[in-house]
Amino acid sequence: MSSKTEKRAKEILRLLLKNGKTSVEDLTDLFATSPASIRRDLVRLDERGLIHRTHGGVMLAGQTYEPFRFDASFNVREERFALEKQRIASAAADLVQENETVGITAGTTTTQVARSLRLRTGLHIVTNAVNIGLELSSSHGPDTMLLGGCMRWPGAFSLIGPATLEALNLVRLDKVFLGVCGIDPEYGATTIQPEEAAVFRTMSRRARQVIVVADSSKVGMVSPAVICAAADIDMLITDDGISPELTQAFQHAEIRVMIAR
Repeated sequence: MSSKTEKRAKEILRLLLKNGKTSVEDLTDLFATSPASIRRDLVRLDERGLIHRTHGGVMLAGQTYEPFRFDASFNVREERFALEKQRIASAAADLVQENETVGITAGTTTTQVARSLRLRTGLHIVTNAVNIGLELSSSHGPDTMLLGGCMRWPGAFSLIGPATLEALNLVRLDKVFLGVCGIDPEYGATTIQPEEAAVFRTMSRRARQVIVVADSSKVGMVSPAVICAAADIDMLITDDGISPELTQAFQHAEIRVMIAR
């Protein structure tokens, strides 16, 4: 494969990591080349297991791991603010440096973060999410540690309990990406389940940098179980639906706000 073809293949994968899918026509226009050349690129990527070709288009392989495709609750939550979550995930992935150890909690936005990192080598990922562990196992990208524990409710794929907390005592994280049900400048990061909050809280305590990834519908919201206080959060990555007033309140609480566009 020529260097030009290899570069184009990497650009196609980068585009799919951001958007999830595209068409042969769009790729032809983007790269100013022939449809035949694009189709040859897609055949090579398909043979490597990195993409799935569709009628007239292409999508990233592993967008939904096979056992989860009938889980309506997870799929429904994934579809809410789907484009915003993809942009947030792409911005989050850009912050990760080579050789870092990264914690990723369970959640739909954090699942998108994991997908944005799945082709990266030289990374170590620690997660309590069964779906994230399985999706990453299908790639030759990051080394992945799936924490042990129990699954107590359907549709979350979140491992919790004493075994999960004990495993976290053995790791040190450079960054943790927290999925939340609510993020507020006064009450901090919150979720619904107290046992899940305990796992997320321990992950945040093991990390040098705590980054909340949340679409704007969760900003300013408060759920019953506290993950961590606002003072323990370094950054919030969200979309442009956040109000200027809340942005200012987070900045006043010394939380950096990144708007993913």
